[in-house]
Amino acid sequence: MKGDDCGRTQFIAEIALGSSIGRHPSPDVEHERKVAIYDLSESNSFSPIGAPPGPYSAILNAVDNRLIINLKDPEGVCIDPVNIPMSPFRSLMKDYAQICNAYMEAIRAAKPSRIEAIDMGRRGLHNEGSELLRDALKHKVELDEDTARRIFTLLYVFQMRG
Repeated sequence: MKGDDCGRTQFIAEIALGSSIGRHPSPDVEHERKVAIYDLSESNSFSPIGAPPGPYSAILNAVDNRLIINLKDPEGVCIDPVNIPMSPFRSLMKDYAQICNAYMEAIRAAKPSRIEAIDMGRRGLHNEGSELLRDALKHKVELDEDTARRIFTLLYVFQMRG
């Protein structure tokens, strides 16, 4: 996390992608992944329940339709990984993929009012996904809304890799 953390320790300081996550063939989706990783590394609030204080280093892997966040504490000791199953997100991901595709098409040729309408729908689904994620993780990790949004973006990108 860049800048002054004001003594905070509950965040991910380093983020890496594991070998199970390759580049996405779509430049648009790959760009979304890079932006989410960058934004997450710049600012996040991530507090695994029952874990020692951070900051943490994280390696993200996609395994058996799950996102696994492998964590280490500041001394490099592994702590319990965070396992996020994709199945609760399946229907929402399908809708989100459709609206993201419509948005990408619209920004190439549609009127600004059409782009704005599609983007509002896209943001609404993104917010719904981040709330679903926070609910799924409520007994595992405390995270703020922005962190949940960025991790939801990564879930979407990983889901779209297949």
